[in-house]
Amino acid sequence: MCLPVCPGWATMRAMGTTVGDSIRNRRKALGWTRARLAREACKSSGVPLDSLSKHDIHRYETGRRTPPDWLPALSAALGTSTATTRTTGRLEPTSFPEPLPVLHRVTAEQLAPTIRELNRRLVALDNELHGLPIAETAARAFRTVFRRLGEGLRDAHERDVQSAAAELAEIAGWACFNEGRPRESKRFSQEALFLAQRSGDRGIELLTLQNLALLAGWTGRAGEELSLTRSVLERGGLDPRVEAMFRCREGQGLERAGESRRSAQSFARARSLLQEAPPTDSPAWSWWVSEREVDRQQGRALNLTNRWDEALPILHRASDETAGHHVGYGLVSQVWLLDSLLSLRAWTEAETAAQTLVPAVTEISSRVTLGHLERVVSRDLSALPAALRDALEHVRTSLAEDSYGA
Repeated sequence: MCLPVCPGWATMRAMGTTVGDSIRNRRKALGWTRARLAREACKSSGVPLDSLSKHDIHRYETGRRTPPDWLPALSAALGTSTATTRTTGRLEPTSFPEPLPVLHRVTAEQLAPTIRELNRRLVALDNELHGLPIAETAARAFRTVFRRLGEGLRDAHERDVQSAAAELAEIAGWACFNEGRPRESKRFSQEALFLAQRSGDRGIELLTLQNLALLAGWTGRAGEELSLTRSVLERGGLDPRVEAMFRCREGQGLERAGESRRSAQSFARARSLLQEAPPTDSPAWSWWVSEREVDRQQGRALNLTNRWDEALPILHRASDETAGHHVGYGLVSQVWLLDSLLSLRAWTEAETAAQTLVPAVTEISSRVTLGHLERVVSRDLSALPAALRDALEHVRTSLAEDSYGA
């Protein structure tokens, strides 16, 4: 005897399979384990990290269960829209513009996940092209959150909102630094540090301390940079990828302090740590800490201390757009490379490096990168070979162009 097929069950099963395929394909594209996705979805929802398990993810991916309650959080964690997750097995990135989350209207229960979604979107914007300017948006959003914290939240929500707000302040601090506003950068970073410590968010606390050390180094306070870095390293207990981040900061401080041998050891240790640190086991925010990032930081340190011969091979690797993760400030490696080539009077290679920069200059929003590039091309060009002089003049012209001009 044949039992009749239930259309409702078949429809649910088909929907579960589509959603499951979407979740699985996107998770694998990110290189995440099921346990990692479960944690990230919990973070997006602002709930305890054990609220969803890897076994739940397995059931969703295989179509044994459908995740209507968890679908927004899973979609946010995977970087796509809920509608896309429901309708495509490929889980393509959102193909239509979505407004940034609005913070002043959401309920206390939804405030933390809304802040986290805004944070995710701001980080994505910061890494578009050669870094879109996000400082003003991040700063305004943090002021809204700060006001809401001041008005008071129930204990059940306060710590999670503090943690999400700490991340937002950290993003604002980084963005202000990148846009050439060091005083504002320090202020937001200090707010981030305070909130991270209040909420017990060790990850954002560490990232903020790294940013404060970065700011100290870039503003000529190498001693403070090393002091902050060593205070973290001496405490120990760091994830290998996170320790690698601080070893790079240590290496930059040591190089500026004239301790080149010890600096080289710090960068070598950073590279070794990355070999020990599978990306899936490290904090989600540490995705940008890669071998290319180590090259970027060591190349800069060698360039600034006039060790141009040693900097060249490292900066060549750091400038390879096909290697490592894309970051919005990545083009700065090519600026340091051009500076080193000019300093070594390697005219032919310098011409190639300058020509590479010309079409990208108008897309750079980082004031840190632009400021260094302006210094590089402000040197006297009269004694240079004609072809190189023309290439550098093109860079100068691009820097001076009015963005709103015809």
